[in-house]
Amino acid sequence: MMDRREFLGAGAAGLATVTGAKLGLTLPERKRAVRIAHLTDMHVQPEKGAQAGFEAGLEACQTHSPDFIFCGGDLIMDALGTDFDRAKKQWDLFTAGVRASAGVPVRYAIGNHDVWGWNNISKYQSESLFGKRHAQEVLELAKPYYAFEQAGWKFVVLDSTHRKLDGSGGYTARLDDDQFGWLADTLTGTPNKQPVMVLSHIPIFCACAFLDGDNEKSGNWQVPGAWMHIDVRRIKDLFLKHPNVKLALSGHIHLADRVDYLGVSYFCNGAVSGGWWGGKYQEFGNGYAIVDLYDDGSFENKYVEFSWTPKA
Repeated sequence: MMDRREFLGAGAAGLATVTGAKLGLTLPERKRAVRIAHLTDMHVQPEKGAQAGFEAGLEACQTHSPDFIFCGGDLIMDALGTDFDRAKKQWDLFTAGVRASAGVPVRYAIGNHDVWGWNNISKYQSESLFGKRHAQEVLELAKPYYAFEQAGWKFVVLDSTHRKLDGSGGYTARLDDDQFGWLADTLTGTPNKQPVMVLSHIPIFCACAFLDGDNEKSGNWQVPGAWMHIDVRRIKDLFLKHPNVKLALSGHIHLADRVDYLGVSYFCNGAVSGGWWGGKYQEFGNGYAIVDLYDDGSFENKYVEFSWTPKA
């Protein structure tokens, strides 16, 4: 008589025979549909050799032969608290870097530091390029959020940065009602079998935001509404209705992580500038992500650091 271990071993061997050789079944081989280089938080400025560092990141990511580059916001060091001339100088350096070093198509999202004048509303709000309009003009974006399709995938680019509800300076990470309605309509209008990737500057959902503050001093975990989407509940509820939403990419925190929640993988993909061109930020250096999307809706996301020496 077989003992329990022999019985289980025989059963497993028989199962392998039935499901494999005996039935002659083979799993279909997935094919890569598109490769994306995700670069975020470049913080281009005249100081610290930031333009050269940005170009180094562009050149490094293209050694992986991406089909296109997605620049995920905070493209310049800061426009929130600067005058127009300083903002324009940073944008000129950024666009010069793209022209010099990007050999494949580039898509953009707007980050909080790309928004002009919100830290001095009374002084600049009457200007024609106030707020996101300057970034939209430079990046040739009709709206700060949009969707497109490529290689069988749907890409949804969100605008994470909105004025605080009390009208004061600064920003909160959220979607306003118009954009949320557009997102819901976009997902509803997408075929159920078409995989969707969402891209935003500020994370919809992440773990690394918990490590970006002095929680030990306060004695409480504190994640401000400027670090992660304050409206994550209604966004995750919407995604739950659409299982074809596979992954969401972001930046903003300058750290890298992955959170899998309710069928969606959320990737926070570090920063091209690392610690704002001063070396590593915590454990993460200057880097970008290579994202492979496959025809079966699967994906891979890998954070890759590149060599850069901080400049004075």
